[in-house]
Amino acid sequence: MANKFGTNILINLVYKNYFYTIQIIFNIYSHIYKKSLVKYLFKNVLIFLFFVLVTSCGVYSFRDVSVDYSKYKTIRIGFIENKARYINPQMSVKLTDKIQQKIVNQTKLLRTNNAEAHYVLSGYISNYDPSQTVGISNSQTQTNRLTVTVHIVLKDNVENKTQEFDVTRNFDYNASLSLQQAEAQLLDKEIIPTITDEIFNKIFSNW
Repeated sequence: MANKFGTNILINLVYKNYFYTIQIIFNIYSHIYKKSLVKYLFKNVLIFLFFVLVTSCGVYSFRDVSVDYSKYKTIRIGFIENKARYINPQMSVKLTDKIQQKIVNQTKLLRTNNAEAHYVLSGYISNYDPSQTVGISNSQTQTNRLTVTVHIVLKDNVENKTQEFDVTRNFDYNASLSLQQAEAQLLDKEIIPTITDEIFNKIFSNW
């Protein structure tokens, strides 16, 4: 009888401890899960805020376009000629196309071939000059530099005024590359986008 009583007590203790242990494990897991969930949510909120910040900075030229659309509705975009001493045969076509795309995509202006459009944009490449630059110390790699200048003329037929300006940018490349090799690397990825953005922002942005 005593043995049976003692056995029952032992079973009850094990049974209670078992559920107590399960409860402890569950509480620990819940705590870890909640911390993980908070960490997960916090991480995703940070990613979202970072994305919003980067996006807002990256598209400022679209948001800050300064055009009175009640007065200006059309634009004529002329071919950007190449009048530089050294001529890259692809640059005029690619630069003209890129400028057209950016204006169409980031403004409400309608393209037209009418010479009496509200805006008339024209221009030419005035300088395309490769030159050598040397590193400050012997440990630095020698580089060459390509200087590109584009002259832009914007005629405002609404206000009857004309704006002219130059955009100049330097593009460095490794001296081990020939000019043709450097152009193959730089033209589409750096030269055309950089010059286009600069022209667009000078014309339309409040930046």
